[in-house]
Amino acid sequence: MKGLAGKTAIVTGGSSGIGRACVERLCAEGVAVTFSGLSEGGRTTEEELKRKGYAVQFVQGDMAEEAFCKLLVETAVAKWGELHFLVNNAFSFNSKGLDVTRADWDRVMHAGPVAYGTMAQYAVPYMLENGGAIVNLSSISAHIAQPNRWTYNSAKGAVTQLTRCMAMDLAPKIRVNAVSPAWIWTKEVEKAAIGGRDQWEPIWGKFHLLRRLGEVEECAGPIAFLLSDEASFITGADLYIDGGYLTMGGEGLGEQSSFAGSH
Repeated sequence: MKGLAGKTAIVTGGSSGIGRACVERLCAEGVAVTFSGLSEGGRTTEEELKRKGYAVQFVQGDMAEEAFCKLLVETAVAKWGELHFLVNNAFSFNSKGLDVTRADWDRVMHAGPVAYGTMAQYAVPYMLENGGAIVNLSSISAHIAQPNRWTYNSAKGAVTQLTRCMAMDLAPKIRVNAVSPAWIWTKEVEKAAIGGRDQWEPIWGKFHLLRRLGEVEECAGPIAFLLSDEASFITGADLYIDGGYLTMGGEGLGEQSSFAGSH
């Protein structure tokens, strides 16, 4: 994609799942990437990607801590000399309803939208030198109500609104967009799939017009696109990577229709 090769990026939560797929895709496009992770497991990811010849750097820490956000940006700039892109991906999957505690609220907000905003505060001064782009990971959960999801859905909703405000304040130098994935096959989804993917994908797939769940690589591509010059006139947008999830109404897939029945 145009405008990626030779650039540098930070991807938070890049050790696994969508974050890792983003790191790998950006590296393949010629971007030097610093990524964060909460555990030592990120070092394994770093080693694997370096064996592929990619320019990567892993920094371990908790995005809920402001000091770590500052350290992550400074470490990336010290390594690569400049900064062009930021992918705010790390998030706490804290899903609580009426049983929520203040500690739950603190965690999901500070490791989520607050961290996204804090990362931008520290990264933007470096990005302004050359222009750049930011992508925030939101979710379909930002747009709908789901049972026992006060924490996660509220935090993702905040990300969507934060993206709009950031886009306004940082234009025209820096573009800011969000992506909202639906059900993607990650470790969190696999934990819920007791019995395996073959058993559960036909069931969960009916939440999506495409009759299946997404792959992490199908998120990484659109994110790379939004960072690239191919998306030079796109800012303040929220791209649904949802297989048609948010398009669907209460009738579901309409399996009784003659057209649906023929597929």
